[in-house]
Amino acid sequence: MAAKGTGMANKGPSYGMSRQVQDKIDSKYDPELEQILVEWINRQCGASVGKPEAGKTGFQAWLKDGCVLGELINSLSPGDKPVKKIQSSTMAFKQMEQIAQFLGAAEKYGVTKTDMFQTVDLWEGKDLAAVQRTLSALGSLAVTKDEGTYNGDPNWFFKKAIENKRDFSDDQLKAGKNVIGLQMGSNKGASQEGMSYGRPRQIM
Repeated sequence: MAAKGTGMANKGPSYGMSRQVQDKIDSKYDPELEQILVEWINRQCGASVGKPEAGKTGFQAWLKDGCVLGELINSLSPGDKPVKKIQSSTMAFKQMEQIAQFLGAAEKYGVTKTDMFQTVDLWEGKDLAAVQRTLSALGSLAVTKDEGTYNGDPNWFFKKAIENKRDFSDDQLKAGKNVIGLQMGSNKGASQEGMSYGRPRQIM
């Protein structure tokens, strides 16, 4: 078993600056969000996925082989299942491959690249806050899409803004050019009549 602070067998604990960086990354992990995500994944996928031990290491161990993630993305897809083969494996490359399949399917589902975690963030436990961010973005998308596949409390995730594209005719666009915006100001009805500032200057 690896010692605390290590990710893989050939990587020892970090010290100095790298330790400070890792501590900062670790501090972004949200235990309350973990509870919401675990509850949602259980409702979404069913009892077959089980529940992790509380805490970061339990959360990582639960998701590390990619099976739970595969079940999750498949449960959100109304038609063809994006992850075709979900198999539990002890081999590192198989686990990483399943995580990568989840990431690819999540991107196709609509999760933006900036919200995606890297495979090593989960597999080596480097940045579990990024894993939480990806799962939250996925939950938000599921609530927003409202395809009938989301199982859970809609208040757990915020709805994403949906593009409201407008098509204006050429006449409407031309008419808009003649309108003076309020930011530009207006001088209608303005004059200096009746303006006086204090006492008039006395010349002696």
